[in-house]
Amino acid sequence: MRYLLLILALVALAGCMKPSDMAERTGYYFGDAGFLDHSQTRRTGNWRLQADSFIYIAQGPFVPPGHPYARPNVVAEETFNGFVEYFPQVRRAKTPLGLDGAMQEARAAGADYLLYTRFARGEDNVGNWEEYQDTDNAVGRDRSVVQVMLIQTSNRYLVDSATIRSRGGFLTFYDAKPEDLLGPPLEEYARSLLGVRATEEFQ
Repeated sequence: MRYLLLILALVALAGCMKPSDMAERTGYYFGDAGFLDHSQTRRTGNWRLQADSFIYIAQGPFVPPGHPYARPNVVAEETFNGFVEYFPQVRRAKTPLGLDGAMQEARAAGADYLLYTRFARGEDNVGNWEEYQDTDNAVGRDRSVVQVMLIQTSNRYLVDSATIRSRGGFLTFYDAKPEDLLGPPLEEYARSLLGVRATEEFQ
């Protein structure tokens, strides 16, 4: 009930808000209420990067509990897709790597930063009839937990770290996988490193 009241209050304020701000707020509250995909990112710092920073992206060889069949390099792939729009100088490791191996490749490429990622946990619940017949998992929303570390390659200084927790929505869980939740929050993390809000991109 309180979510409905909040949405109605937002509608009442529509005359005072830009349409882009209104859409962003409405999407947030629908996600928080569980109807749409939702994520929460907790950063340890508020470091900002220059847009011309050279970032090398890698993923650790860690099998996420709850989702052992995830593509081995899926977090690095989704991170690259989210960062390439905001950082022109970005490259990605082709396969999962340990931290030392990832740092060696980042330095060899001449990168300023290594963005090291880990698929910490996944919860792949049943999202269609075929899965319902083939597994004993519960029917419902998927969840994922991703951890990232931003490290300077020159001195291995940990510039920033973050944990991104995501869950699917009741209106979007059909035929979904935990990795489907990764893209939007990783793109939002890229924007946060530049200090840019999503609604500012189109102003």
